[in-house]
Formats: sequence, structure tokens, C-alpha cells
Amino acid sequence: MDMHHPRRHGDGLPIRSSRDGDRARFSVSTGSSADRMARCAEVRGRLDALVGEEPLLRVDGLVAGYGRVEIVRGVDLRLGEGQALCLIGPTGAGKSTILHSIFGLTDIRGGRIEVGGRNVTRLGTNAKLRDAGIAYVLQDSSLFPDMTVEQNLWLGGYLMGRRADARQAAERVFDRYPWLALRRDDPARVLSGGERRLLEISRALVMQPRLLLVDEPSIGLEPHFIEQVFAMLRDLRDREGLTIVMVEQNAKKGLELADIGCVVVAGEIAMVGSGPELLRDPTVGRLFLDG
Repeated sequence: MDMHHPRRHGDGLPIRSSRDGDRARFSVSTGSSADRMARCAEVRGRLDALVGEEPLLRVDGLVAGYGRVEIVRGVDLRLGEGQALCLIGPTGAGKSTILHSIFGLTDIRGGRIEVGGRNVTRLGTNAKLRDAGIAYVLQDSSLFPDMTVEQNLWLGGYLMGRRADARQAAERVFDRYPWLALRRDDPARVLSGGERRLLEISRALVMQPRLLLVDEPSIGLEPHFIEQVFAMLRDLRDREGLTIVMVEQNAKKGLELADIGCVVVAGEIAMVGSGPELLRDPTVGRLFLDG
């Protein structure tokens, strides 16, 4: 490939790619401000086509970071109710920062975030959870190790201000996942990494969210637990109609689940397509799916 001239692949946006030994680099072709505006318009148009109706999640021109550090630059996202979106891309591209911004964990300098038509851009994390129905499963464990599985589930209800309903909600989760019921009296610290991840997702269900954010659900897990985690997420989308946005380094697994896939590079959306389209794209395959 000519490294100085962008090429188009599938339904994505102009990109440039190269290899440095075995390391892939993937960069947005910058160009003029008019070129950038055209790319943003193409992203929005492609997302609108993939959603096909009024989106549950709408992100317009998001600019965000931490303190003085700007990481996300003009990101647009759309996601319909009951759809799953997967963000893939190189380490440090800003994928997790997008999730953090949706949940209220960054300094937002520009843009707008809507859930169900409501502007939630400036809401704090508690309000986003309680009032907007946004739950976040963090990359790092957020369980209380000395509390039992059941008590960790109750906490989901407590966070929503529904202490009286927490136990009933936990029982519904146990009915849905019998393996979890068998561990209800065990402290979280004795669970394997895969079991802890499944418990964290289950606790999010107790919060009865409209929108579930999941950061690196498969990270550090053994293959059979990776399969269980993605089976759970697929079940929640298909049977419960839950809307899911995930960041996933295992791009193949993430795109197999995703209705919509986005490649994030240097804080911007570089490519957009359906999950199957990106799985078939030769550049995505070479840079993110090989091995």
C-alpha cells in the first residue's frame, strides 16, 4: 500500500496504515478542516443508516479529556435500542475515554450526549445511573471482596436507591443464572476472574439499566469464560433488549457481537460499519484481527 495516499476500504473512512516490524500503526488521514468535516458527516450518515430509527444513544461532536489533556476530539456515535456497539482500535486511542465521558467521568469541553432524547451531557455519575439508566461495568474489578456474591448484587439495588427492591432484583438474577445462585454465599474474593466478571455484569442488571457500558469484558480471562461473558451479553441484548456499548481489545469477539463497529484512532472515529462488515474488511483484519 502507498503510505502517503489514503485508500478506502469497504464502507469505512479514509485511513492510512503501515507496519513497523510486527507492530501495526493505524492513523486517520487528517487533511484540511473541510476534509475533516466531510469525514465527520460521513460517520454520522453511516451511523444513522445502521441505527435506522431514532437512536437511544446519541453523541454529537464530543470533545473530552482529563484536566488539560484533550483525548477525544469531535466523536459522533449513534446506537438504537436493543443494539450493541463495539469500539476497537489501538491502545491509547481514546476508546475508554469515550465510555468515561458517556458516564460522566471526564472533563467534557464540547459536544452533546443524549439518552432517550434527554440531554445528559453534564449529569454526574449518580444521576446518569439513577435518572438516565446508564450502568457501567469497569475494566478494573469493582466488587467488594469480603462481601458475598449475594451482597454484591444487593449493592446494585442500593446504588439505585431501591434498597427495598434489591433482594427481589437479586433473586431474579439468580433465577436467570443458576450457576450464580450456587455461589451466592461465597465471598467475592474466592471467585475466579471470569466469575467475578460475570458477577459484575449481573450486578449491573440489578440496576435495571437502559444502556450498559462495558469496558474490556474479556481482558485477562480464560477462553471458556470469554465465551460465557459474550454469551451473557448477547443474551441481554437479544432477550432483554438491552443497549450495549463496549470497548474490546479482542476485536473479533467484539465485532461478532456488535450490530455496529467503530475503529477509534487518536481520539476520532476512523471507520464505521456493521460488525460483519468490519470483520470482512482487509485492513481491520490485518491490523486488529490477525493472531
